[in-house]
Amino acid sequence: MPTSREAAQQLRAAGLRVTRQRVAVLDAAEAHPHADAETIFETVRIALPDVSRQTVYDVLHAMTSRGLLRRIEPSGSHARYESRVGDNHHHLVCRSCGVIADVNGATGETPCLAGYDDAGFAVDETEVVFWGLCPGCSPSEAPRPQT
Repeated sequence: MPTSREAAQQLRAAGLRVTRQRVAVLDAAEAHPHADAETIFETVRIALPDVSRQTVYDVLHAMTSRGLLRRIEPSGSHARYESRVGDNHHHLVCRSCGVIADVNGATGETPCLAGYDDAGFAVDETEVVFWGLCPGCSPSEAPRPQT
């Protein structure tokens, strides 16, 4: 988890003023990867009881637009936020309980960024979501695929 000093440095590097609310949102996103805005709000309220829901939403928007947080929206889920940015990683989503886990993207040559008709787009990122059942929701007698 970043220290307050590291959070301040991240905010300044992104061109944002350092405020208690922004530092608290960064801390909450780091402590709760893939949290929705309400979870982040409730976490921030522990440190800053007077913070408004609108302030947290505004901070999430500012940080997402400046690249400090990443917003993901798995189908059928509220928007989620994470502090892991800039590495084009992917996600696993449990169809039963909704838990989300990170999956490292390809290293070296990135097959998901090459070898297709880009229709003239300058593609710089992909978003891949794997769906299935997490270990807690998967029946123990179900056969596991061989890897």
